[in-house]
Amino acid sequence: MLTIASLLSGFSIFSALILALSHFNPNNYPEQTQARYMGIVLVLTLAGLQLSHYIYLQDETRFIHSGLYQMLLFAVAPTFYLFSRPLLKGTGHFHISQLFHALPVVAAPWLPSSIALPLAFAVGAGYLLWLMNSLYALREQRSRFHLEITVLGTTFLIALAVLIMGLSLPILDEKLFFSLYASAIGSAFILINLLINLTPKLPAKIVEAAFETYATTTLSNVDCEATLNKLSTLMSQDKIYDDPELDLLTLASRIGLSSHQLSELINTRLGKGFSRYVREQRVEAAKVMLLAEPSASVLSVGMSVGFTSQSNFYDAFREITDMTPGKFRKIATETATK
Repeated sequence: MLTIASLLSGFSIFSALILALSHFNPNNYPEQTQARYMGIVLVLTLAGLQLSHYIYLQDETRFIHSGLYQMLLFAVAPTFYLFSRPLLKGTGHFHISQLFHALPVVAAPWLPSSIALPLAFAVGAGYLLWLMNSLYALREQRSRFHLEITVLGTTFLIALAVLIMGLSLPILDEKLFFSLYASAIGSAFILINLLINLTPKLPAKIVEAAFETYATTTLSNVDCEATLNKLSTLMSQDKIYDDPELDLLTLASRIGLSSHQLSELINTRLGKGFSRYVREQRVEAAKVMLLAEPSASVLSVGMSVGFTSQSNFYDAFREITDMTPGKFRKIATETATK
């Protein structure tokens, strides 16, 4: 167990540094400055915890009971809150009142170790309840996040298990607890890396879903019909959907709207979210190519219209047409020859 915990601690440290340098950028977090910076703070805080655990597991117990470790421990939950709140609520605005969440971190070094650790997990329980409530509020958007819900659900269960262990710390063997805690953080890093690799634009998708859930209209000064015509032109003539990196912020800038305005426009006037709209445009273009170029492989067609992998193409095609691209081509060809 100690060996596994040490390996996962090392993986977490390396992974946190890579995420801090590569993932938290404006393309993945459009108009979400607070989430970007708090995300970096969060992964570096977890890296600090895992470094502490690694040192502890090498039989150096001093640092695990230090004031700095207690600050890192108390920082995880509020930092995660400040990272996820703008995403889950569809707003990127920082308010001075949010500094209140730093108070437990400031007080942490002065607490006795025997009290600090269980108290940190008790504070974490409150933030976990907030997270559950916020995710529940987005339940109507769950059809967009099948894979993401599975991975995040597993991560949530890991967090819940850690919380229970933390609250039970006085009756657990200390070495066992920190081994399990380090392993839990490492496992969460593995799942989050998997999720980010599969859906790098997930933060933008969450913001879009949250905005559709909470926001009031932003279109009072927008000529919706003219903007929809411009959007249609970009799709039908410029074929902007061909760009696999196309995201809400990029398309909004081409049209002259904010990302929130474009999201609301597509949702209220077309009855769908941005991601669904782009998938439909790509699938319609793919249907034309499948019939017009019968010798082209299904994969080449999917990549030509902006999908980044065969699995993404197949999933989107099946979602929209209830059949695979190959079956569509076969049925359409047979119908045409009759």
